[in-house]
Amino acid sequence: MYNIYEFYRGTLIIGCRFICVFAVLINKVSLQETVHRDGVIGGSVLLPCSSTEHDLKLQDIDVSWRHNDSEIVFDIVKGKDYVAEQDPRYKNRVETFPLEYKTGNFSIKLTDLTHTDAGDFNCLIRPSDEQKTIQLIIKGA
Repeated sequence: MYNIYEFYRGTLIIGCRFICVFAVLINKVSLQETVHRDGVIGGSVLLPCSSTEHDLKLQDIDVSWRHNDSEIVFDIVKGKDYVAEQDPRYKNRVETFPLEYKTGNFSIKLTDLTHTDAGDFNCLIRPSDEQKTIQLIIKGA
């Protein structure tokens, strides 16, 4: 015969597991953020990206900047700028702020804007898996 105590115990365990999984999912969703920025042709724009995790060591941090999920805009590997695989469209157009890295600020400044710069810029910070999306709208000069 099934014991009522076992029934409630099983329900409680399932409920606790659901709450734990739900809390993890909520935390992951909250680590994703979307902001909007406007730019003009020939101008420049600051694309913000910062970490809320302040206990990470700079040498453990990798940051990937991508445009429309494919073009490599800029990478920071082990806390250092890495441009070996940078898309040629962004060569000499991305300004970084290395002195800000230790505070968790990985924002970039994109210069000489063109119509093709419009779209989504994604910043992924690892190992904390924080992701920022900046939707850039380009307006005529």
